[in-house]
Amino acid sequence: MSADNEPIVLPPWKGGDGSNLNLTRWLPQGDPKAVVLLAHGYAEHAGRYAHVAARLTAAGHAVYAVDHWGHGRSSGTMGYVPSFSFYLDGMKGLIERVRTAWPGKPRLLLGHSMGGLIAALLLIERQRDFAAAALSGPAILPPQPPSKPMIRISRFLSRYFPRAGVMKLDPAGVSRDPAVVAAYLADPLVHRGKMSARLAAEMFDAMARAREGAGAIALPLLIQHGGEDRLTAPAGSRFLFDHVASTDKRLEIYPGLFHEIYNEPERDAVLGDLIAWFDAHVAG
Repeated sequence: MSADNEPIVLPPWKGGDGSNLNLTRWLPQGDPKAVVLLAHGYAEHAGRYAHVAARLTAAGHAVYAVDHWGHGRSSGTMGYVPSFSFYLDGMKGLIERVRTAWPGKPRLLLGHSMGGLIAALLLIERQRDFAAAALSGPAILPPQPPSKPMIRISRFLSRYFPRAGVMKLDPAGVSRDPAVVAAYLADPLVHRGKMSARLAAEMFDAMARAREGAGAIALPLLIQHGGEDRLTAPAGSRFLFDHVASTDKRLEIYPGLFHEIYNEPERDAVLGDLIAWFDAHVAG
């Protein structure tokens, strides 16, 4: 195993002279059965998944994650991204880091919210790099479909005023647990400002690409979503489930749960479903 936990560095043509992406890893005792590559959601950072990683490492999995460009402790501007490809390049760099650190180990992909969208696009391009994947509340469809005038305005702002703030997440939609919402609001690494016009336009385009390319995904896929999610539409998860080519696939819509299903009061059962899925696909 490599002891290298230095930041992932994006190619020089990304982010000017190269951008550093903060890397976090959690290791189990002994030799891991597999390595989980985690893609976190918009406005947050990998450190918010320490409790998820604790469950995974207790089950024998290593977990590696980067803070996406413009998130957490990574380089970039919060709430803004020049191109959605920055996020994909960061995850591709993470694949190579894990491949070097753990040659021959099965790799598993886990993405939440915007990270679920990133993961879906990554699978369309590079599913051969993984044994199985799981998506939590993936951003495949927005909670409210944008009108045509709104789309036109968004594209205009993205082109001419790319850093203009256009929308903001409602923290109350994160979880039904008040302690989780309070911790989210108090976290200095969480972005609580508006999403830029460029990022909004890039995300809508990325959602469209994920829907159009869903049929290319054929590896084992678990999709989990809160039934009362107000930040990403459960209908997007149903769309993805219906359109992927995977024959080994499972969709779990949890009635009553909000967006961050791993931070809901029912988290133990939801994480149990995730770990059982991963364990079943690296057995032997």
